[in-house]
Amino acid sequence: MTETAAGEIVEERLDNGLRVLVTENPTVDAVAVNLWYGVGSRDESTGRTGLAHLFEHLMFQGSQNVAAGEHMALLESFGADLNATTSFDRTNYFQTVPTRAFELALWLEADRMGGLPDALDQKNLDSQRDVVRNERRERMDNQPYGDAFERMQALLFPVGHGYHHMPIGSMEDLAAASLDDVRAFFHQHYAPANAVLTIAGNVRTREALDKAALYFDAVDAGDRWHRGQTADLPALEPLDQQIRADVSSRVPADALWCGWRIPADGTEDFDAAVIALRILGGGASSRLVERLTRRSRLAQSINAFPNDLTGGTAVAMLVVAAQQDASVAEIETILDAELERFATEGPNEAEFAAALAQAEREWLESTATLAGLADEVSRAACLFGTADRVSEAVARIRAVTPEHVRSVTQTWLRPHQRAQLIYRKEQS
Repeated sequence: MTETAAGEIVEERLDNGLRVLVTENPTVDAVAVNLWYGVGSRDESTGRTGLAHLFEHLMFQGSQNVAAGEHMALLESFGADLNATTSFDRTNYFQTVPTRAFELALWLEADRMGGLPDALDQKNLDSQRDVVRNERRERMDNQPYGDAFERMQALLFPVGHGYHHMPIGSMEDLAAASLDDVRAFFHQHYAPANAVLTIAGNVRTREALDKAALYFDAVDAGDRWHRGQTADLPALEPLDQQIRADVSSRVPADALWCGWRIPADGTEDFDAAVIALRILGGGASSRLVERLTRRSRLAQSINAFPNDLTGGTAVAMLVVAAQQDASVAEIETILDAELERFATEGPNEAEFAAALAQAEREWLESTATLAGLADEVSRAACLFGTADRVSEAVARIRAVTPEHVRSVTQTWLRPHQRAQLIYRKEQS
């Protein structure tokens, strides 16, 4: 049992391996039903990328007892809010429903966990491949800087590493995937033992656990596979020299994209690196905003943030959009000087306190809703093995010290350790 600011979290494991976590909140007549699977693009094999993201779409195209499109239509008829996302480390399916639709949400999730292959045919596969192709065109290929994350991952991680490619995958790989390939991927990764179900809201804990067992116990355990049975991705050292790439593109302004390898999410070094990024470029009062936008007026905007990967190595990102006709080389010079100064001196008292306060506030805001709390509980249990991380989150933030921030910056965020993309406007 785990105690959080929102109440206690009770966990039970079904006979087929599914972990079920429940936290009560009777103040709202609604329930969040949140299901995380321990499968993301890192689990794909060479030549078969994009399958994890493809299933985010296929899971809404019918299952044993549900017709294509009916999953969303049934829940939306009750006013539910639902969606799904895929990342490098996980795929999650989530809905917040009125209490009276709670059992319907459970039944629908259980039906597609156990019965999706019954509805998976060539027509569905071909249809959703086209949807993914359109998604890539809209979000990446036809958007300014839309391919930046894809380029950055490829620079930071070697070919064959689970983080080298983006979750959307290769369109060539998706086109080559057969129905048998797709079914095999589902049977391996969409197993109960590789999933976490969180229920948060207007429920009684014992009743919610019993209802989850009623609907999910019938799902075949398969071979009880879960990611914990496989070796984790290796922790990578910082780059030993800067990697640079210039991109000429139809972008509104020249921009500098920087990425560093840092320790994985779940480590104390990652927590300190996140605070360092906040101080450097995470807000209106951050160092680089002050230096590059207000004083030198070279930049339009600056954003620093982590890609919170859990498989051995995470990523720190810094994006600087240049003012029209500003010198990117001059921006680089100032950026390098500020990074070196921060690595030597560390944060001052005021900016460190502000960064910690901002991190704590954002965490509390993220868990203030049923949907947000359920998602964080599932994340903790799925990726880190225990929901205890939810109750410990604020303490982890407060445990970061100025010296740790300086040390992490000195070890992981030096100018020569970054991968760098420079987007330059195409000349008309």
